[in-house]
Amino acid sequence: MSLLFSPYLLPSPKGGLTLANRIVIAPMCQYSARNGEATDWHLAHWTSLLNSGAGLLTIEATAISSEGRITPDCLGLWDERTEHALGDTLARARALAPAMPVCIQLSHAGRKASSATPWHGGQLLALDQGGWPTLAPSDVPQLPTERPPAALTLAQMAQVKADFVAAAQRAQRIGIDAIELHAAHGYLLHQFLSPIANQRTDAYGGSTENRMRFPLEVFVAVRQVFDGPVGLRVSATDWVEGAWDLAQTETFALQLKALGCDFIHISTAGVSPLQKIPVGPAYQVPFAREVRKASGLTTTAVGLITEPQQAEDILQAGDADLIALARALLYRPRWPWEAAAALKGTVTASAPYWRCLPREVQAIFGDIRIGQR
Repeated sequence: MSLLFSPYLLPSPKGGLTLANRIVIAPMCQYSARNGEATDWHLAHWTSLLNSGAGLLTIEATAISSEGRITPDCLGLWDERTEHALGDTLARARALAPAMPVCIQLSHAGRKASSATPWHGGQLLALDQGGWPTLAPSDVPQLPTERPPAALTLAQMAQVKADFVAAAQRAQRIGIDAIELHAAHGYLLHQFLSPIANQRTDAYGGSTENRMRFPLEVFVAVRQVFDGPVGLRVSATDWVEGAWDLAQTETFALQLKALGCDFIHISTAGVSPLQKIPVGPAYQVPFAREVRKASGLTTTAVGLITEPQQAEDILQAGDADLIALARALLYRPRWPWEAAAALKGTVTASAPYWRCLPREVQAIFGDIRIGQR
């Protein structure tokens, strides 16, 4: 049997979550919310992804507070209004697709908040053009030309932690199955980890142990209130010499495991414009392999994994437990069907799609008998 199409039990101290296969839909920002509320764009987007045949859908980076949004158009889960919109939209999407577990990525953008959408340049918005004051571990901007963020006080850090907890509780109420905390790509929790962004001199800055402290505190607080699997997405390296790197990521992963972390999703970069990334097929997989080997955590690999056999080979080599795809699934929304046909796996699909496949690959729908009257 193909490993990619074998079931996987995502562990959790409060009950595991069974995935039908090892394909994870990675979080992909859509910048299509309205005042943080999910819209009909999300209904169409999630319905498509839930019909993809993957094992797990991860909803895009979802802000825990209005000031934590990357852009004014980012999805949120910070009050009853955003909770209702997200919950109602997700329920409608789930009613139009086979059952698939859903994870949500909870995030605070820190100094990368208050930005324009990518198709409008992605730069920090001026305060008189829809922007807002930003917060970060230190008053160090992402780019030297940008206005600096305000360094978080201890009281403000306590509020951020409380906002993560409240968002996790809202996620549980609307039927989300798992939570991924966003500690990658230069957003707030990654900013605490990286010495590039974190230049504090208190107990939350300086040493690796101190820089890990706040992200670990946030994890523990969320773990205490959410019943399903809780994990993190982390940038395993800043791709900048002398900054956050693989060795520190391995230490972080071991600390997370000791605190009850259920999975870790390995990406890279995002905290510095000085990053030098050797982009190529599966270029982040070596980091996933080393973190998995060092920590024993359920590990997700991501990054230019685009072909079925490539994904299968990563699993067969023991480099990861799960394979995440993002843009490949936007371009080829039925990628898991193609992979199932290539690797002799099976997927589930909505009845209206049963007759769409060429006869020679119809077996990917398992025991479903495809015919017509």
